[in-house]
Amino acid sequence: MSNSLGSGLTELIPLAAVIALSPLSIIPAVLVLHSPRPRPTGLAFLAGWVVGLATLTALFIGISGLLGGMHDKPPAWASVARVVIGAALIVFGLYRWFTRHSKPHQMPGTAHLTSARPGKALVLGALLSVANPKVLFICAAAGFAIGTAGLGSAVPAAAIIFVAVSASTVALPILAYTFSGERLDPTLERLKAWMEKHNSALVAAILIVIGLLVLYKGIHGL
Repeated sequence: MSNSLGSGLTELIPLAAVIALSPLSIIPAVLVLHSPRPRPTGLAFLAGWVVGLATLTALFIGISGLLGGMHDKPPAWASVARVVIGAALIVFGLYRWFTRHSKPHQMPGTAHLTSARPGKALVLGALLSVANPKVLFICAAAGFAIGTAGLGSAVPAAAIIFVAVSASTVALPILAYTFSGERLDPTLERLKAWMEKHNSALVAAILIVIGLLVLYKGIHGL
């Protein structure tokens, strides 16, 4: 391996934070805990969410390999890809910032979570992760980063860490509720209300910051 796992994580952790800190990740995890059977339904949703993230990440690692990225030395196109991805994240973040007051805060695809049963929650968890453009884009960036970082045998470990960090904020309320139950209801309601109110601003700020980091790493590698 020409690059250590620790070096690769300096790029992966910020990308994972975009997914983890997004209201579109956290709010569905809170909503599913208001279902008729919150504990099994929440755990099923978490399982689906993790499977969706892992599938997307593995897919783009595989695509990176097909493009010749799975070598000890990162290919020349990897830095160009980072520049493009970083610039796109910044543009998308700026768009979200300037349009944050133009429409009400909406959480697409979450209308059925409060009435879901475990089986349906499993499917919804997978679909909400795979069908979310922002999650798809970040998993693509992470998959290409893992596949082009020259990690060798550490590729699976890097992918597992990325998925674990990405899913951490979905896992936290669900696992906490599993052990603490209804005592968390007021806290979860306040969290949901706050994140719905500041959804667009939070997403915009995260995208711009991470975009700058990815763009810098891409330019540095050229």
